[in-house]
Amino acid sequence: MRAALALATRGLGNVWPNPAVGCVVVRDGLPVGRGWTQPGGRPHAETVALAQAGTQAAGATAYVTLEPCTHHGRTPPCSEALIAVRIARAVIAAPDPDPRVNGGGIAALRAAGIAVTTDVMRAEAEALNAGFLARVTRRRPLVTLKLATTLDGRIATRTGDSRWITGEGARRRGQLLRAGHDAILIGAGTLRADDPALTCRLPGLAGRSPVRVVLRGRGGLPADAALFRTAGEVPTWLLTPRGGKPPDAPPRPGVEVIDTEANADGGIDPAAALAALAGRGITRLLIEGGAGVATSFLTAGLVDRIAWFRAAGLIGGDGLPAIAGLGVERLSQGLRLRRLSIATAGDDVLETYAVRS
Repeated sequence: MRAALALATRGLGNVWPNPAVGCVVVRDGLPVGRGWTQPGGRPHAETVALAQAGTQAAGATAYVTLEPCTHHGRTPPCSEALIAVRIARAVIAAPDPDPRVNGGGIAALRAAGIAVTTDVMRAEAEALNAGFLARVTRRRPLVTLKLATTLDGRIATRTGDSRWITGEGARRRGQLLRAGHDAILIGAGTLRADDPALTCRLPGLAGRSPVRVVLRGRGGLPADAALFRTAGEVPTWLLTPRGGKPPDAPPRPGVEVIDTEANADGGIDPAAALAALAGRGITRLLIEGGAGVATSFLTAGLVDRIAWFRAAGLIGGDGLPAIAGLGVERLSQGLRLRRLSIATAGDDVLETYAVRS
């Protein structure tokens, strides 16, 4: 199952709206087939692994990280594929809460006389597919807030100079983080100030660039921004307040304008933004800026994880903070985090936290 989970991670950020699943087929103690969900969500992991196993799948054991599906889509159900090749046993890490599955895959396998073992490394499997599970059960994607600051929590000098806060090694880690997410979100202020490309430029991973999402807000946007110029190569979604001013210029090919519920101030409501993205299949969202966007999602309780790059440097109190005021008056009101990991990149540090609910 550990091998199947490792295979499943290869699909993160590349298989939405489907879950990232891994499958290993074992016969006589030896793996005879391996598979993971392919780009775009098809074919599924089980189909790939069974094709590799061929005739050796009969009588074998299939280790699958998520309950095999039972519904017909662009391909037949994976539960039917496992039954058709006559596997003897299925070991499943976690159930699939999708109403179209929700125990049906396990029931179908057992009804066909296949021995089924469940809940093997379930916690690890659910953590891996936390984005898919959030979309199914909470109608929103898993949200990771990425911050890149100096040790004193600043993202720019008082004049707005911010390139580069972190070193080259940390920036490469940030690119890899993008490759594991379905979409990346920034606010209009970051678009105007930095004109970012928001792509994954690591060698061999150019095709893993996430959908770029911009919260338009109330201000104008530069029509010649890099996101709009390259929208034909990497999709760009422009979330705009419903009933507000239309975009300043006709959208270019590849730019999708999505009307979204506004908040009381006329900006984008964070919960409505996540609902709109989930409705289009996004399961894993990376928020990259700026401070206003980070603060709005934090105060709304809509951030699940924080990936915090801390650079080995100081700017001082007159620099721009990564997070605006949260209205905390007592320590007990502060946001509590649980550190998941820590890693170094040159002189910089990447800390990953889970936001305590």
